[in-house]
Amino acid sequence: MEVPETLRQRVRDHLRTLFPRHGEELIDAVIAAVGVAAADDGSDRREPWSERDAVLISYGDTLLPTSSDEAPLVTLRRFVQAHLRDAVSAVHVLPFFPYSSDDGFSVVDFRAVREDLGSWDDVEALAESCGLMADLVLNHVSSQSVWFEQFVADEEPGRSYLRTADPTADLSAVVRPRTTPLLRPVETAAGIRHLWCTFSADQIDLDYREPKLLCEMLGVVDTYVRRGARMLRLDAVAYVGKQEGTMCVHLPQTHELVKLLRTLLEWRAPGTLLVTETNVPNRDNLKYFGQGDEAHLIYNFSLPPLVIDALLSGHSRHLSTWMMSMPPAPPGGTYLNFLASHDGIGIRPAEGLLSDAEIDRLIETVQRSGGLVSWYETPNGPRPYELNVALRSAFDEPHGGPDGLGLERFVCAHAIQFAIEGIPAVYVHSFLATPNDLDGVTRTGRARSINRSQRSETAVEAALADPTSETARGLGALTRLLRVRAAQPAFHPSATQFTLHLGPRLFGCWRQSRDRRQSIFAVSNVTASPERLEMASLNLILTDEWFDVLSGRAVAEECWELAPYETVWITNRPAGD
Repeated sequence: MEVPETLRQRVRDHLRTLFPRHGEELIDAVIAAVGVAAADDGSDRREPWSERDAVLISYGDTLLPTSSDEAPLVTLRRFVQAHLRDAVSAVHVLPFFPYSSDDGFSVVDFRAVREDLGSWDDVEALAESCGLMADLVLNHVSSQSVWFEQFVADEEPGRSYLRTADPTADLSAVVRPRTTPLLRPVETAAGIRHLWCTFSADQIDLDYREPKLLCEMLGVVDTYVRRGARMLRLDAVAYVGKQEGTMCVHLPQTHELVKLLRTLLEWRAPGTLLVTETNVPNRDNLKYFGQGDEAHLIYNFSLPPLVIDALLSGHSRHLSTWMMSMPPAPPGGTYLNFLASHDGIGIRPAEGLLSDAEIDRLIETVQRSGGLVSWYETPNGPRPYELNVALRSAFDEPHGGPDGLGLERFVCAHAIQFAIEGIPAVYVHSFLATPNDLDGVTRTGRARSINRSQRSETAVEAALADPTSETARGLGALTRLLRVRAAQPAFHPSATQFTLHLGPRLFGCWRQSRDRRQSIFAVSNVTASPERLEMASLNLILTDEWFDVLSGRAVAEECWELAPYETVWITNRPAGD
């Protein structure tokens, strides 16, 4: 397919920031690296999301097959088809590549599938039946990779692909999510060189000053797109750009790289979505929308700590204040709303939203429920980076002490998540209401293992067959909420949103469908006591008949009493009307 001159010009503009001295030949190399564009019949120009969209987050082997002959990716696909049909529209399979550490995020080979998980055929089958989000681990590569071996031998291309630094340089301003040494000395055929390691000594940072590396990674993008991925998660993308004397996070060249990826994907595979993973304070996170020319989706990192704080403290002040300050996503963009993932609950995104004293109290409360805390290094010393806890266990005990309402808080948190602007993403262990895996922490010595346990398919199915089990109750509650949500146009990711002023003991928002036919007042009681909801506070239009879509209860009284942690979605339009 002939390359349009408009595309060449856009790529030329991006490369001026990334490689100021580049020649015209680099433009052709970059475009060729990302693959050949499919014939554009206009079908991928439809709106890329709707109220029916939701994402499951899972490792490929979180669910262990009953038969040793079955690939875990096949088991995962069967679980989604059996239990999450019409509840999720895509599966984020966490890194399914050969790796050496960090549960997949220290990638040995970006273009291969782990043999113990399955094959590319299994990945493609999952993509076809469930939709697929894949990780593009841009920042680093494993020290067991071929590139590292080439670096040690002082051979290309590895010699140029890995980032080095002068150990005498001033790197004191560098911001990192770890407290381990930044530089790793390595004996090479050319002498000792010091490799940049943002995350660990096994995760070697890549050097995007090298144009050939960029083309190599664009080839990886082409592989994932050809194999069916329609969402690409840019792992740790904030740290890709590096410049001595700076914080080495959110640099202009980092944002330009995201813009370049979007430009190329719009040509190579229209409808493929970029998702930036930037576990940083809210103001910095929002910048990854750019001017509507960077990420299609950004992780809503401030949501988890603020929702957890609201339900453990019994007041929604900070959650409501934050919601009122959040800008609508730009056209062509939206939020990825999540409460839990394979990582912990980020504390940095709560900085400036919760006081230090409130953060300390949140940490102390979650620790009483068995949670742990990880730290990151700053020029002023270590600070809390994330809470490591299974989401179900995080709600076991509020600030006031145990009360037996942990599951109710857990479900309420998801009802809030599912009602607000954006696309919801749910971790597999949240669907299964899995508690803390403290044995896993002991076994691995890593705090993040607390919510990365594996469960056999047989044990999960047995638990789901028992309606009294928390696994069955949790899965039933969350999938019901998602299926009800999917029928409400007012929950479209781009529908209008307004935060309600209902006092600190309730949290609510108003959503209106883009055709203005449906309104939903989503209100949750964030306390352990019954709370009154005055209908006059919702400004219901008198010409419409209103009812709670979750219970079917019609609005006939001037005041409703909401049970502890109860949620209502009050609407004027039945589904399908």
